[in-house]
Amino acid sequence: MRKTLSLAAVVTAAAALVITPGVSSAAPAVEVKWAACPADVALEGLECGTLSVPLDYRKPEGRKTEVMISRLASKNPEKRKGILLTNPGGPSEGLTFPFVLKALGLPQSVQDAYDIIGMDPRGIGYSSPSTCDMSEEQMADGSVPPYANNSAEVRQRAAEVKQIAEQCLRSSSAEALPYNTTANIARDLDAVRGALGEKKASFLGYSYGSYLGSVYATLFPRTADRVVIDSNLPKTGWDVEGGRLMGRGVEDTFPDFAKWAAAHPEHNLGTTPQQVRAKFFDLAARLDKQPSVEGIDGRLFRFGTFTALYSTTDESFSKLAASWKAFDTGQPQPPQEYPEFPRVQALLAGRLNVICGDSQWPSSVGTYERNVAVDRLRHPMFGAAAANIQPCAFWPKPVEKQVLPSDKGPRNVLLVQNERDPATPLAGALTTRRAFGDRAAILTVDQGGHGAYVIGKNKCANDKVTEYLLGGQRPNDTKCAAETH
Repeated sequence: MRKTLSLAAVVTAAAALVITPGVSSAAPAVEVKWAACPADVALEGLECGTLSVPLDYRKPEGRKTEVMISRLASKNPEKRKGILLTNPGGPSEGLTFPFVLKALGLPQSVQDAYDIIGMDPRGIGYSSPSTCDMSEEQMADGSVPPYANNSAEVRQRAAEVKQIAEQCLRSSSAEALPYNTTANIARDLDAVRGALGEKKASFLGYSYGSYLGSVYATLFPRTADRVVIDSNLPKTGWDVEGGRLMGRGVEDTFPDFAKWAAAHPEHNLGTTPQQVRAKFFDLAARLDKQPSVEGIDGRLFRFGTFTALYSTTDESFSKLAASWKAFDTGQPQPPQEYPEFPRVQALLAGRLNVICGDSQWPSSVGTYERNVAVDRLRHPMFGAAAANIQPCAFWPKPVEKQVLPSDKGPRNVLLVQNERDPATPLAGALTTRRAFGDRAAILTVDQGGHGAYVIGKNKCANDKVTEYLLGGQRPNDTKCAAETH
């Protein structure tokens, strides 16, 4: 049960030399080879193509790697403006994301204005997939570390993730590992733009995709048009500190659930938000000592609550409350459906390639022991998970200097950010906003959850982003008030 729950939750829960424009555009021209989409990607209106790009852009004539893209083409030639490159976060597969955006309610006016482009980032999905030869048990732990109750559990985790790192470094895809980075994924995006014959390209990315968009706008200020980055990582992306921010994100977002649960006494979780918070710690401690009938322990309970906070709708809160009530009363968990995810090995291995290859993580296990001890006190709900050690601690030094957001370039970056986000809290987004300087503005939204534009239902925020994508007039720093629906 642990494997199924944690793996499903991780996947659903859903980032490096700054080079001169002359070097970054040195790759030879490529063409997209269009073909039918793979069977599990084939969705109405979606077409797929592949292109060959340099594995290492510093050696444009050297070894190539292949990336697959998708296109949801505009059906209104008179209103078409160009292409909108997209990324769903993760790093994860992105071929179906144009269709997902449409299903979420991407305005028809935006669909008319752009060909919506998806891409499996290099090393993931159908784009030269990576492997770390992980076992089912190793994959079940996903990308977010388990909660560590003490230093001994950090050291135990260190041994486990060191083994994963060693497997990655001796795998059949290890030769590509140093080059599967955000900077090169951004260069791939610009190669897609060129291959499609577009002088400029706009971008819409969420979560990890916010850092990808930052890097894209920094490396390609001349060809990046309107850049919208949503649910923002800090300016340094998903590095050791970016990961730790999840602890703060849970503390920011949980009060929304606590207030809701206190107003719904049928779940018997407390009559005040303070009582609901106390119930969290009570259940976690009880499950640490005695897992549930399904084998869910305190670590999985904490992780499940974290991922449940990605959505703050009444429906999501009702499901979370029902789950807590079952834990509290010793009853079986309510039935839940966990979708099957293909290519999980490539997803998790490719994700490690990126987050470990973008920046240098501390290599001392003692550093993580201290971080966990600090964050267990500072952010007690989830800090001791977010600060726990990752395979990146045992990764080689990055081959390129990390790309950070630059304030040099056009004023074309719009950050969109929920004020309460469990995975990418506002505190991190503000560092990206400051790094961009006058190039960027931030649209903050008084709502919780992970994902704002078309994912959240705030009309003010959705309308302002749509207006920017269509008209090109970027708003100044703005706050959208809470709305009831």
